[in-house]
Amino acid sequence: MHAGVAPGQDTEVDEALAAWIVDRVRAGEPPEAVLAPLVEDGWSEDAAIDAVERVTRRFLEQHALDQGLPVPVRVPAPIVGNGSAVLDAGDRRVHVLASLLHPRVIVFGGLLSDDECDALVEVAGKRLSRSATFNLDSGVDEVHEGRTSQGMFFERGADALCRRIEARIATLLDWPVDHGEGLQVLRYGPGAQYRPHHDYFDPQRPGTKALLARGGQRVASLVMYLNTPACGGATTFPDARFEVAPVKGNAVFFSYDRPHPMTGTLHGGAPVVSGEKWVATKWLRERRYV
Repeated sequence: MHAGVAPGQDTEVDEALAAWIVDRVRAGEPPEAVLAPLVEDGWSEDAAIDAVERVTRRFLEQHALDQGLPVPVRVPAPIVGNGSAVLDAGDRRVHVLASLLHPRVIVFGGLLSDDECDALVEVAGKRLSRSATFNLDSGVDEVHEGRTSQGMFFERGADALCRRIEARIATLLDWPVDHGEGLQVLRYGPGAQYRPHHDYFDPQRPGTKALLARGGQRVASLVMYLNTPACGGATTFPDARFEVAPVKGNAVFFSYDRPHPMTGTLHGGAPVVSGEKWVATKWLRERRYV
């Protein structure tokens, strides 16, 4: 194959190689299949990865601009296609139970221990109030009929338990601890739900500017299940016709590389039919969250 530059050079690739990379990516080839010919040509693996990432990024940015869409940003990418089913999260081994490419959704098994789940429920249960949503027009938190849970927020690093879980998440998702908001714990009683919504902040709304100043856009969400409801309470992704059962200790991760419905990350908490559901949510930002 025509490599465009001397193997391993940290420089721009030529148009022919760039076109070849874009063709492979658009065809849906996995990263390893795109990198392999470069490495076989004598490129170092790091140089090949850098070249593919730079070319792909330029293509995606130009495509977004041509289509009048938001430019994509880097998001957490904890697994590769057809990779290991068991991941090292530092102090715990976590299983990959399911993976969707679009929307980018990953279901993790055993992210939290039973004791950790119980401890979060015990501490949070003493501080619950009716959940609110941030009104991007008024700039204040408001109770909304579409969200019928009770909840509370922990400050990032609030106690030893939070710090341990946050460090585990950072290792699992390869995303810095300080690029995340504090944990939010929610309780859904019988009939409670959270109707389908997006987690990113709409850049067209007047209240968004202040939120973005604290760490940029949200780029991913991690919902951890602190108990297993008797019935109901699934996390739903209507665009993908996919739902995740709430199982104690498990979690669902989803990322969104731009604040646009094209990410397919419309999601909701289906009504609890019987019993109650407890979850802890971690939102990740582009930059350091302050």
